[in-house]
Formats: sequence, C-alpha cells, structure tokens
Amino acid sequence: MAAKFRRFGREAKNVKPEEPLDYKNITYLANHMTPQHRILSRKRTGFSGRNQRKLTAAIKRARFLALLPYTA
Repeated sequence: MAAKFRRFGREAKNVKPEEPLDYKNITYLANHMTPQHRILSRKRTGFSGRNQRKLTAAIKRARFLALLPYTA
C-alpha cells in the first residue's frame, strides 16, 4: 500500500499572500527573500504556482528599478 502525499493534490494547503504582490511593496517582498537576497522557493513560501510566479516577477521588477538589491 503506497503512502498518500497531499502536497500537490486538491487538498493541499494553499497560502494566499497577505498583501498584494506588487513591486512597490518592498518590505513584503523582502520577507520572501533569504539574507543573501535569493527568492524563497514554493516549498518555503507555500504559495500556489500562480502566486509564486507573481512574487518572482515583482521581485525581479523591483531589482531592475533598484528598489531591491541583486546580492548582499
């Protein structure tokens, strides 16, 4: 009998962002980065794939506009 993993199924817990995923929301975006300024994975954030892509795009846009650093 195989073990059932509920990580990606319909009963998986999806975490919704508390604040809008916008490039101007620097403090919220910085909370989803490591001290070395790398973007946290879905496993760490708990976001759905769609929200993780929005988070990544917002962080990259903020980096391009020099609102967030690329590296420490």
